[in-house]
Order: sequence, then C-alpha cells, then structure tokens
Amino acid sequence: MTARAYTVAFQGVEACPVEVQCAVSPGLPAFSVVGLPDKAVSEARDRVRSAFSSMAIALPSKRITINLSPADLPKEGSHFDLPIALALLAALEIIPKDAAENTIALGELSLDGSIVPVMGALPAALTAAEEERTLLCPQGSGAEAAWVDAAQVIGASSLADVVRHFTGQLPIPPSEPGEIREERTTLCLRDVKGQERAKRALEIAAAGRHHMLMVGPPGSGKSMLASRLPSILPELTPLEALETSMIQSLCGALGEGGIDRTRPFRSPHHTASMAAIVGGGRKASPGEISLAHNGVLFLDELPEFNRPVLETLRQPIETGEVHISRANAHVTYPCRFMLIAAANPCRCGHLTDPSRACSRAPTCGEDYLGRVSGPLMDRIDLRIEVPPVAFSDLDLPPTGEPSTLIAQRVAAARERQETRFQAHPNIRQNADIDSGLLNEVAAPDPEGRELLLKAAERFTLSARSFHRILRVARTIADLETSDQVMRPHVAEALSFRLSGGA
Repeated sequence: MTARAYTVAFQGVEACPVEVQCAVSPGLPAFSVVGLPDKAVSEARDRVRSAFSSMAIALPSKRITINLSPADLPKEGSHFDLPIALALLAALEIIPKDAAENTIALGELSLDGSIVPVMGALPAALTAAEEERTLLCPQGSGAEAAWVDAAQVIGASSLADVVRHFTGQLPIPPSEPGEIREERTTLCLRDVKGQERAKRALEIAAAGRHHMLMVGPPGSGKSMLASRLPSILPELTPLEALETSMIQSLCGALGEGGIDRTRPFRSPHHTASMAAIVGGGRKASPGEISLAHNGVLFLDELPEFNRPVLETLRQPIETGEVHISRANAHVTYPCRFMLIAAANPCRCGHLTDPSRACSRAPTCGEDYLGRVSGPLMDRIDLRIEVPPVAFSDLDLPPTGEPSTLIAQRVAAARERQETRFQAHPNIRQNADIDSGLLNEVAAPDPEGRELLLKAAERFTLSARSFHRILRVARTIADLETSDQVMRPHVAEALSFRLSGGA
C-alpha cells in the first residue's frame, strides 16, 4: 500500500514543493521518516501516531516508511505533520488517494488530533497556485493563505475534520482572506519644533527612498523626526504588500491573517547581533533588514553598532537583497529598505556646543564618527546636521506643514516615478535607478551639470557619490513637478551630500 501527498520546504521566501511518499509494507512493525528530516520532522511520527489513536484509528502491524522527496533537500519544521498524516490516511485507504495527491498540506498536529497554526502559509499558497493544487492548512492560517486568489484554501481545525472533508461527510468551506489593516500613525511632523531642514530632508528621502543620516547632540529631535517618517510615506501597493507579508508570514507575524498596508518601521537596538540584523541563525531566518523590506530601517546611535554588523549592510543597500550562506542553508531574502540613521557628533554628544568645553575636540568627534566606514557613508544619500532647539522655541505654537500635506507631495512624486519606470519592473523609486538609465532620466541642464562637475572636482567625489547626487536631484525635481533636473535641484542635492559628517 503506497500513497502520496504534497507539502513545501522553505528556502528563504520560496516554498519548494516536497512529495511525501508513504509505503505500508510487510515486515517488523516500524514507523520511519527518511529524506533528510530534522529533529522536528523525525518527531512527527509520534505526533501522528497519537493523533490517529485519538480518532480510534489503529496503525497496522507493518513497516511504515515515509520518504520526503527530493531526499537531498533539508526538511525543517513541524508543518510536515499534516502531510505525513494525509499520506498515511491515503495509504490506509481511509481517504481517496487522488484527493491527497491533489493537495498541498502543512500543519502541526497536537496529540489529540487538532491542527496547530504554522508559519509560512502565504508562500505555501503561492506554490499551491503554481502547482494547481488545493492548499490544506490549519484553520488559524487559512485567512492569511486565502490572500492568494489563484489557489483554493481549506482551513481545518482537526485531523478528524480533514477525514470528513475528503470522504464527503462534511466538506470544509474555503477560507476567506483576513482583513486589511489600515492603521495610520497619529504622529505628525508638525509636532517637531523647528528643524525645517531636517523635515525637508525627510520629505526628499520618503519621495525617492533615499538613505539618510542625521547628526546632532542628544535631545535635538533625531529620534522624534525618524518616528514620524511613516506618517508621510504612502501605503504599500498590492505587490509590495504581498512581498512584505510573505516575509512576515515566515516569521509568524501576520496576526489573524490580516495584511497591513502601512510600511514597516524597524528600529533594532545597537546591541543586536549580525544574525538579528542581516538574518541567519540555525534556520537562516530573515533579519531586520528583510523585515524592513519596502519600509524603513532606523538605526539609532549608528556608531554604537558593531563594526562588522554595519559593514554587512553595504551589499544589501546596493542590491536590495541579502544572501545568507550557512553550512546547511543558502537562502536569499529581499531587503529593499530605506536606511535612516542617527548619531551624536561625539561620545558625549556636545562637540558642536560652544558653551561646553571639551579637551579632546575635535579628535573625539573624528574618532566617534570614524567608526562608520567611508564605503558605508558613501552609500548614504542625505546627510544633515540637527542642531539643538532653544528652550524658548519649545513654548512656541507648532510650525511647518502637517504630515498630511507632505504625504500628498510624496505620493505625487512616487506616482511620477511609477509612470516613468513602467518599462523597468526592477526599478520602483529614484534610488533604484541604475547608471545606464541615470543619464536618460536624471540628466541635469547645462548649468546644473557644470555645478555638479565643479563640486565633484572640488570635493573629490566618488563615482557612487556622483550618481547618488543625480538620483536625489531627480527626486527633488519630481517634488517640484519638473520634468528637467535644473541647477537649483542639483544645488540642493549637493547641500545635503556635503554636510552632516561628510
């Protein structure tokens, strides 16, 4: 007696199909799982045996062999319980074999036969749609998997419900997608007193997805400004929401199957390890840079992060993806994030305050900011100084524009970029423009080019800096609804490049 069922094994955000083969043959009673399973998969046989016992199903006194094919692909996680049970039910002719073969299943079994929600239902649903099969998953994961319209999703609460469904006794209705959460932040940029230049830099960064560094003494408002950046960012597009939700699904962060249209905002502590920031660990899990995909990664106290951790950000910033290579895993995660960093000018933070004497100035500032390497600093588009706010200004009424008005300009600028890059699917914002396309869409007028060339020669700018200034100038022109990059746009882009710890 042999039967087959199907499930998936996760490699990054990809769900690779796995065929679960079950053979019940004469021999000494045994229950073995082969095909490179980890400890959680090997323990599935005990959970399956107990779940069958709770349903009054006795396993035959024969040799039961479960093979997970392809056998050279590592199998990790407890979601293999349900497909193993499904293949065994089909081998024992309790459910039709064709029903099991037309299903991709994932779920963890409790000892009483109930099915526990697992991570990764959304990527598994995409694979089920590609394989033209039905997805069988825990009831708690059905709402998240149902967002893939191309696949039928069946959410079951117990193994007994699965048997009744496949035998036609009590069919399970298809799962419905979860709710779209439209949680908008109540923070507003108008709450920040002064700092108009920093607000302008945030607007430019939000419009073109540019990286930004703020340098200023403690209490000048750097963290306050960064926390209000989500209030001016447009909501995720359907494609971006799906990409972000797939990563969250792998981490079990999709609460009640709902998809959030607000952009992620991740703020890891400066003591975070390299695996926590970039990704890794035993299962090569996604890190903070991947959880910030299509959103914001805020690194407060940038020089306090470990130097090796910061250096690993250089390649992801350029490519928009991170490759994690471990002894047992080689995975790739997307990480198209916007880096917002904040730093004090020195360890005490008061290097620029003339009222405070420092015996080590300016060496203390050079040593402190020198912890951030030149190649990483070269990848940051906007650098600004955030001066302290006078006590008298704190009692003044709010000034500047509210976040709603700034968000409208940012949204309009991103719409212009979306129209411009329709023929280039790998380019979404101005920060993604490659050097070949840059001269076509961001070429400045003669006066602007002359200014840029003089600045490049005067400050010995690298080729990367030259191109990043053009990208920022293109974003400033988009905010001004200008088709041509003009000299004032280049001048403003240069002013943000040549300050703030350059």
